[in-house]
Amino acid sequence: MVSAIFVLLRAILLACGGHRAIALENLALRQQLMALKRTNKRPQLRMRDRLFWMLLVRGWRDWRTALVMVKPDTVVRWHRQWLRHAWAQRSRQPHLGRPRVEVGVRVLVAKMAAANPWWGAPRIHGELCKLGIEVSERTVSRLLRRRRRPPSQTWRTFLTNHVGTLVSMDFFTVPTMTGRVLFVLVLLAHSRRRVIHVNVTEHPTAAWTAQQIVEAFPNDAAPRWLLRDRDRIYGEAFRRRVAGMGITEVVSAPSSPWQNPYAERLIGSIRHECLDHVIVLGERHLRRVLTGYIAYYHGSRTHLSLEKDAPTPRRVQTPEEGGVIAIPEVGGLHHRYERHAA
Repeated sequence: MVSAIFVLLRAILLACGGHRAIALENLALRQQLMALKRTNKRPQLRMRDRLFWMLLVRGWRDWRTALVMVKPDTVVRWHRQWLRHAWAQRSRQPHLGRPRVEVGVRVLVAKMAAANPWWGAPRIHGELCKLGIEVSERTVSRLLRRRRRPPSQTWRTFLTNHVGTLVSMDFFTVPTMTGRVLFVLVLLAHSRRRVIHVNVTEHPTAAWTAQQIVEAFPNDAAPRWLLRDRDRIYGEAFRRRVAGMGITEVVSAPSSPWQNPYAERLIGSIRHECLDHVIVLGERHLRRVLTGYIAYYHGSRTHLSLEKDAPTPRRVQTPEEGGVIAIPEVGGLHHRYERHAA
């Protein structure tokens, strides 16, 4: 009732001041607003309604006299909320951190991990480096799904000097499908982790082992040192032949395979990445399987000790050379990834 009387008096004052039409229009509008307020106690105001009143406050000193639907404190609160939002937008820092990994790289890492279940982040990162994809090893490890498996065994380097003139050798056994046991001899050069010589026999002897040393190092290509364990196969005939070639033997301590880490690591790789997934039918089959794996080992497999390069260096391909294709090796147990133009 009081508000109605106030509106009526304001209309009479406007009419007496020569603004009859404006006064009647103002009266009509205010009467409608009062009727609307009686039917809807909480009107729904949009953002543009709030902006209108915030701008009107700046240009009209008597804005409170025309306010009917809300209280003046509400308009002040709207203005403060707008100020807080504006200052929050100004003080917001740009997004920092690592750049997002492209979807194509994520898919490629997933395919590599699925096709090569024995590979970890270092091996996959080495393949990506050879494909010209710049991504950190830490990012690759985050993209890989965690698998429940024991941690890979680490090897301790016991000799760092004159590594280029040192060769290690060792035997390991492989059972066949019929129960025969075949002996495999491997000789490994430490400088580029190259497998110099591999041979298979069912009955190894000292004379046979000495002959393998001669075949592995023809034409005065013998190394300065030869690292081996204390197996009885290295008998008197073997030691005389090695000494005659000017090779100094470095014999590891009893029951200390970690003192011959390079050869042991090679044998572990051959087992875990090849022979543990193959049923050997016979000696010829074993030679063929080993030949395929050694070719992959030399030409494709990346090594941590070689800065994620292969024993036979692989060049880094650029994205301009084409898309990435997978080349199966070792019967599909492993893959080599290269870029080829479509």
